[in-house]
Amino acid sequence: MDAAPAIELRGVGRRYGERLALADVSVSVPTGATLVVFGPNGAGKSTLLRLLATLLRPHAGEARVLGEPLPRRDWAVRGRIGLLAHEALLYRDLSARENLRFHARLHKLPERRVEELLDQAELRGRANDPVRTLSRGLLQRVAVCRTVLHEPELLLLDEPRANLDPAASALIEPLIGRASGRTRIVTSHDPAGGLAEADIALGLRGGRTELLAPADEVDTTAIEALYR
Repeated sequence: MDAAPAIELRGVGRRYGERLALADVSVSVPTGATLVVFGPNGAGKSTLLRLLATLLRPHAGEARVLGEPLPRRDWAVRGRIGLLAHEALLYRDLSARENLRFHARLHKLPERRVEELLDQAELRGRANDPVRTLSRGLLQRVAVCRTVLHEPELLLLDEPRANLDPAASALIEPLIGRASGRTRIVTSHDPAGGLAEADIALGLRGGRTELLAPADEVDTTAIEALYR
């Protein structure tokens, strides 16, 4: 694991109008490490991911992603990030194959990359069906393929195993799990599972940091307390 931080946040804040979504968040994530982010709904988890993905700008503090300061050089990191959000970020009337081919063209990738991912996620049998006809689990697998299509250095994963059964989770593990070797920011509501796959744990509540520690030093009861 490289000691250089892939992410460096210092006193980062973000507002939506008068509402404070993030307040004074500071965290450093080494290259190749996994940060798991816990917190109840509205804690600021998705806002943090969107800020790191350059979709939102911080209103306070300093943010550096993959060595680049945000928002001044956000254009320099966008193509190096893979975002898996709650929304699949797919064109619903296009098929899985058509969606992936569209994104492959954006990144100037060969079509064989699309076919490789369809095989890895075992989607070939439904690859030509409009994604609006797919189950939530299949849709999540297509979204995972879109996220890693361009082999990003940084993965931002908002509850990546939502709607997936154990077999499907095992299919996508090589793509977005620790075995991928990528720096990962993962939001989770599963204390034990989230801690098991992380190096660092961050707990948010009301946009503020309630917990920040090495994952192997955090007890699940500390995570459960965030939700009370």
